[in-house]
Amino acid sequence: MKLACRVLAVSESGFYAQRDRPPSARAIRHAALTDLIGRVHLDSRGTYGARRVHAELTLGHGLVVGHNAIELLMRRAGLAGVSGRPRFRRIPNVATASDLVERQFGRDEPDRLWVTDITEHPTREGKLYCAVVLDVWSRRVVGWSIDASPTAALVTNALGMAIDQRGPAGTVIHSDQGTQFTSWAFTRRAIDSGLLPSMGSVGSCYDNAMIESFWSRMQVELLDRRHWRTRVELANAIFEYLEIFHNRQRRHSALGMLTPIEFETRHQTETVA
Repeated sequence: MKLACRVLAVSESGFYAQRDRPPSARAIRHAALTDLIGRVHLDSRGTYGARRVHAELTLGHGLVVGHNAIELLMRRAGLAGVSGRPRFRRIPNVATASDLVERQFGRDEPDRLWVTDITEHPTREGKLYCAVVLDVWSRRVVGWSIDASPTAALVTNALGMAIDQRGPAGTVIHSDQGTQFTSWAFTRRAIDSGLLPSMGSVGSCYDNAMIESFWSRMQVELLDRRHWRTRVELANAIFEYLEIFHNRQRRHSALGMLTPIEFETRHQTETVA
């Protein structure tokens, strides 16, 4: 011990005083915060980084804590969020609707613009396909459908769920030029319900960037995190992700760190007031 103190230029009395000293108030607070951070990170399925953990602690738990402190404690605890990755896909050159969006996804009211697309993911039984309809205003998933085949019925069912839940009028429904979206069934369902079909250009992920971003998050927050044995197992996980985690628990930076349900509820309250 004497040798170590001499090498580190620390007095022996100072070393023993530090060793026997009780934890400081700051150390106690950091320990409690680290425990809470760990629980928030676990509840987010290990997806939240420092920014969303900070939002959950301040907005969800009412704590006053700095963003830098959260970053420091997460780094010390070995906790980190998951990051997305870009995904590009070639689309068949079939178009039946013009582009009414032109990459301008901002909207100030609900049900002004919906975006839709299909993703696929493998299981040991084979691929599973999921179609989603997203309201760009609140980022809420308003319709979804899951099937073992990427048919026109898959996207039509997702659209039908969105229509039944929201009762839209004059809503733009924006998609790519995949054959499912150019099908008679999907187009007829949209037009008969008062929706305005819109399609991006061929092979450009940027023309439907918001839904592509959604798939990227879902890929890293759910799909790529484990190997799925059966389609039913994956379908159940997707249902929980869409309806429970994404719509009701996940805090979105574009919504001021509110969840889609919180954002819509707050809007309705302000509108009534």
